[in-house]
Amino acid sequence: MEADSYHSYSEEETRAIGKRFAEKLSPGDIITLAGDLGAGKTEFVRGVCEYFSVHDIVSSPTFTIMNQYIGSNPHDDEIALYHIDLYRIQEEKELQEIGFSECMSDEHVIKFVEWPEKAGSEMRNIDWNVLIKTMPDQEEERLINIEYLGKDR
Repeated sequence: MEADSYHSYSEEETRAIGKRFAEKLSPGDIITLAGDLGAGKTEFVRGVCEYFSVHDIVSSPTFTIMNQYIGSNPHDDEIALYHIDLYRIQEEKELQEIGFSECMSDEHVIKFVEWPEKAGSEMRNIDWNVLIKTMPDQEEERLINIEYLGKDR
């Protein structure tokens, strides 16, 4: 298992770490995002979307549950990304209503999932885990741990 740790001292640095991370991603990858509310998960995804030349405004899916973005990889091939926030999900049956398992099985889309524990048995085959920790004494500082859980590449 490969793991990397980074320190970020601003939203811009968190986006830059996300942008560098995006170079490692492939269609079909599932990435879980963990961290307190306001830790910087959406900023991290903004950096990934920047790498993939997404022109839409990247916003937190806390209320919409799922945002879809279309961009392109460095070879100009179209690529889709889903940013899913399960914070408001109360029961697994709600996952069926939003098409969660179909989304997770789509091998052409990169998927980011916040609060993955709410998906229960529906959350499987995770490729990457990103944990963003706020530092108690430093309001702007974040510790970002990125762990690869997938198969050998």
